[in-house]
Amino acid sequence: MAEITFDKTTCIYPGAERPSVDSLDLHIEDGEFLVLVGPSGCGKSTTLRMLAGLEDVSSGTLSIGGRDVTHLPPKDRDISMVFQNYALYPHMSVAQNMGFALKIAKVEKSEIARRVAEAAKILGLTEFLDRKPKALSGGQRQRVAMGRAIVREPQVFLMDEPLSNLDAKLRVQTRAEIANLQRRLATTTVYVTHDQVEAMTMGDRVAVLKDGLLQQVDSPRTMYDRPANKFVAGFIGSPAMNLISLPLHEDGIHFGGSVLAISPEARAAAGGPTVTIGIRPEHLDFHAKHSDKGLPVTFFTVEELGSDGFAYGNMEVEGGGQTPLTVRTFGRESGLRDQTIRVIPRQDELHLFSDVTGERLPD
Repeated sequence: MAEITFDKTTCIYPGAERPSVDSLDLHIEDGEFLVLVGPSGCGKSTTLRMLAGLEDVSSGTLSIGGRDVTHLPPKDRDISMVFQNYALYPHMSVAQNMGFALKIAKVEKSEIARRVAEAAKILGLTEFLDRKPKALSGGQRQRVAMGRAIVREPQVFLMDEPLSNLDAKLRVQTRAEIANLQRRLATTTVYVTHDQVEAMTMGDRVAVLKDGLLQQVDSPRTMYDRPANKFVAGFIGSPAMNLISLPLHEDGIHFGGSVLAISPEARAAAGGPTVTIGIRPEHLDFHAKHSDKGLPVTFFTVEELGSDGFAYGNMEVEGGGQTPLTVRTFGRESGLRDQTIRVIPRQDELHLFSDVTGERLPD
């Protein structure tokens, strides 16, 4: 069993004013694919490096398979790591690169050959085993790096932004390959990325970090449908959720030509005179141009993506200010540019957040 448990695990770099990872509580099931995601500097790579034994744990504990590994050296943790830059030996063949760690560990040659051949077959590298890294494409090199991790048959795979050096098309293809491979091998995997699309499409669960603090850990679908706070709401989803701060009236929130009732529990949790409404671009519908219903939005640009697109504009909010708004459209809607058109939010798809704490308000 290769369960992973972070128990109030903290990492403070020497001279730093605040922890890079602060009291992380996180449990990863055996065989699970967990993605750590967040903006640059949020602590996701530090979390991975602590798990690998490459960074010291300042406080708290860390265990793999029920064994405390908090202060164990990397070689004793039974993990394999795939880095961003492949780190292949240029003078060695693909087969030699994949089997090098086993050679150092004095594994028998026949066993090395067996494991390398097996991994090469899984990764579609059999015909490239005699080639040097310079004769491979970026995607093939990344698969060699994956193969080097696989042959060691570790308890845990650690992957630190392994697709960031690939072009967009190859990145999409390779992320599907990695997710499929992980499911076939059923090896516990912790994957770090700053790309929330990768996180949503690859992981069994996603953990969002910000400033060293865990914001939410959940399945991709639950995180998309019920973000725990404003940060997660704005970070997960492409384009991001629209977030609009509005006054809280006695009868509720005035939005989209109607009044949104708010429960006493939500009103108490709001903690202030305003709340933030969240609405995703695909949950806004266009209304007739001459109607007085909905939200008047002046669009300034449209991204056409073929089958659909996204229109970007500004809308007036209560109090006379303006706020940006993104609306999903059907394809070939370039005529929206420089037009003021009303959009209607779907009332059952609205999210409410406190402007004081940023936390999701109770339904």
